[in-house]
Amino acid sequence: MRDVMNRMKPLIVVTDVGFIVYWAVSLPILFGVDVIPASWLFKDYNDPIVNAWNWSFFPLDMMLSTCGLLAVRRHSRGDPSWRPLAAFSLALTFCAGFMAVSFWAIRFDFDPSWWGANLFLAIWPCFFLPRLAQSSAA
Repeated sequence: MRDVMNRMKPLIVVTDVGFIVYWAVSLPILFGVDVIPASWLFKDYNDPIVNAWNWSFFPLDMMLSTCGLLAVRRHSRGDPSWRPLAAFSLALTFCAGFMAVSFWAIRFDFDPSWWGANLFLAIWPCFFLPRLAQSSAA
């Protein structure tokens, strides 16, 4: 079986570095520093409840990013422990995207940029999780 990490590595790196950048930009905004145009923020970004909802993803996103990037590093060193780390990261990535899409759907709020980003997070791991499970069973 072709090594699944070689195929998913670019997606892991883009996703996990993207999360780190997202939160690095979000932190100054939390303290009132305008680092991006307000039009780039999602609807009701400054609503305290929506803001709390957004920040509730921070630990999840940091955990999945840490595990994903660690999996890439361990894979490059030939350490087989990359597989469970990658599987955990992909499962959390799916959850983060699916939870966000669910939230926006419940609110009947459709913004193509936010839906697109979160559908990306919810969909791409689904292609690799079965392969990771299959390759670890072999």
